Amino acid sequence: MIDYCIDHPIFSTVLAAIITIAGAVSLAGLPIARFPQITPPTISVSTTFPGADAATIEQSIAAPIEQQVNGVPHMLYMDSKSANDGTYNLTVSFALFESM
Repeated sequence: MIDYCIDHPIFSTVLAAIITIAGAVSLAGLPIARFPQITPPTISVSTTFPGADAATIEQSIAAPIEQQVNGVPHMLYMDSKSANDGTYNLTVSFALFESM
């Protein structure tokens, strides 16, 4: 096949043009996602309480913050972490649209 294309350059050019045109025509028929995957907006809250362990942070910092944040409109979920080094991290994710 390679020798034939080298010996007949017009055939090779026409074949390449047909393949290019077929690709361009089929490109219009490819499906496009109606709603692409979008990461929900998030808010992060970080605090430090030097010298406190995870249980103390849970009682004195995490519980009051989570009680106030719980039930916020359009909230999807919360993720919190208390560590023994005195740090607390809360991540709250929200829905993109009101209909969700």
